[in-house]
Amino acid sequence: MPERTDHLGHLEHLDVRKTYKLFVGGAFPRSESGRSYAVRAADGSLLANAALASRKDARDAVVAARGALAGWAGTTAYNRGQVLYRVAEMLEGRRAQFAEEVAAAEGLRAGAARRTVDASVDRLVWYAGWSDKVAQVLGASNPVAGPYFNFSVPEPTGVVAVLAPQSSSLLGLVSVVAPVVVTGNTVVVVASEERPLPAVDLAEVLATADVPPGALNVLTGRTSELAPVLAGHMDVDGIDLTGADPSSRAELERLAAANVKRVVATDEDLARTPSLRRLRAFVEIKTVWHPVGI
Repeated sequence: MPERTDHLGHLEHLDVRKTYKLFVGGAFPRSESGRSYAVRAADGSLLANAALASRKDARDAVVAARGALAGWAGTTAYNRGQVLYRVAEMLEGRRAQFAEEVAAAEGLRAGAARRTVDASVDRLVWYAGWSDKVAQVLGASNPVAGPYFNFSVPEPTGVVAVLAPQSSSLLGLVSVVAPVVVTGNTVVVVASEERPLPAVDLAEVLATADVPPGALNVLTGRTSELAPVLAGHMDVDGIDLTGADPSSRAELERLAAANVKRVVATDEDLARTPSLRRLRAFVEIKTVWHPVGI
């Protein structure tokens, strides 16, 4: 390959194009189909080629999430908060990189992109802080007539599929994934179809931030192709339709009804200060009776 020089005769630096892959089971596989698609900046210029996940990739991600569920759900709430806080630390350490990618993907000015990354870090820290408080807020010790204790205890729903927002590549992704993971669920997330690069770079952070393999899996590709697979999958316990096209939500809810999935479909402004709504979305309340004196 001939060397390239600038007008002064100095060798030019050639950008090393990155190969973007999926994140499944703690590893970075290519799509089993071998497909990829062009990811373009807000101005239409080519940024990269991302893996175009197939239906089989989605099923493989569900298998990985199911395999990780017992270990992740069985981890103490405090430890899950520590892991999420570690993700926030590492995201802040790569603030410049993520700000550049958010700016390119969403067409934001540099200052606005940095504020978006900062808000994403803050959002992770906020949810990490709730990890060991959710049980006290959502659970209860119930008064009963008789020699019994009666407790209501929140438990994770299980394997949850999340369709990330299409317009907010990083903050939106963090806002929908963090509350699901911190409450003990394992996740298969379909990143923004047009703006997936911050999500796949976040996967690199997850891989080195003590997140157990399979607890959080990231797919890139066509939401319209992957969403029906996840909605109808019998081993998926819940699905967040935030990133789905509104016209497709009724059909996705119909598919989800096959195994009585928990379905969440909201159009809330994810840039606003979060509430407990998403922490409640994918937990089940278990009632336990216990005799007094035993």
